[in-house]
Amino acid sequence: MEEMMKSRVILILSVLSVIFFISSVSSCASARRNKGERDKQMVARLDSEEKMSKFTQEKNNLEEKLKAAETELEEEKAAHQALKKSLVQEQLVNQSLKEELQKVTKLKEALEEDLKEALTGKSTKTKK
Repeated sequence: MEEMMKSRVILILSVLSVIFFISSVSSCASARRNKGERDKQMVARLDSEEKMSKFTQEKNNLEEKLKAAETELEEEKAAHQALKKSLVQEQLVNQSLKEELQKVTKLKEALEEDLKEALTGKSTKTKK
């Protein structure tokens, strides 16, 4: 009977050992799976952070270019306004000169007419 008891205890201990062994192997496999998933997540996180860093740097570069372009645009607008004012002044001067030219032309025509009358008046007096 004692041997029966010993063999039962050995059987129970053997079964428990097998259960614990299977549990241990299962636990190791689960830990390995979890480590693999954690490594994948870490790689994905690092890739995301790297991309975000790259995008942030690109955004900053684009913002600097935008500011430079806006400054250049403002300078161009100021130059355009100055040229526009200069053009308006030149047009006014041109208009004034045209008016002066018309006045001088009319005066010249009037003088030529007077000269013709004076010459025709003298030539008619000299013929008489």
